Amino acid sequence: MNTHQTDRRVRKTKALLLNGLMHLMETKDIKDISVKELSDLVDINRSTFYLHYSDIYDMLVQIENELFIEFNDILDRTICQSFEPGSAQTTLLEIFLFLDRHQDVTRTIMGPHGDLSFVNRMKNLVKERIHHHLNSTNPHSDYIYIEPFVVSGCIGVIETWLNHPNPKSPEEMAAICNTLLTKGSFLL
Repeated sequence: MNTHQTDRRVRKTKALLLNGLMHLMETKDIKDISVKELSDLVDINRSTFYLHYSDIYDMLVQIENELFIEFNDILDRTICQSFEPGSAQTTLLEIFLFLDRHQDVTRTIMGPHGDLSFVNRMKNLVKERIHHHLNSTNPHSDYIYIEPFVVSGCIGVIETWLNHPNPKSPEEMAAICNTLLTKGSFLL
């Protein structure tokens, strides 16, 4: 059998399962979702589910790990540049493009039935990167207060954007966050 054809079917099955899981997580916590319920929703056999995942938690972990790897790669490529004057927008744009590409998943994971541990994992990664860079450039500063303020503020903006009925483009959001980070509130 052609490997490309098999890969395409696997990708299609995983996409169906992902969409089904995100649909269920809009109204239910992960602990309340069964393999049977998900399989029935997307019209596949449970045995097909078990070819790819050991249980619902394993599926969610695999999805989150893929997202985390991509997010980490974005930070690897861009975050050091972000500390140069006027260049934070590059990292912000990459992050908003990433969120836009995975909008259904990120909205659900960050939603009321989502996975707070995943959100915290992402926040901690950003805090570590900011801390590492700022501590290496100015180790005796009050950056320990700036890191949580910046990260929590950006998370709030992201949650609002993901849930807005008419969201702005990733480019507009990167510009808004860049302004907030460099100049403070628009109200000032």
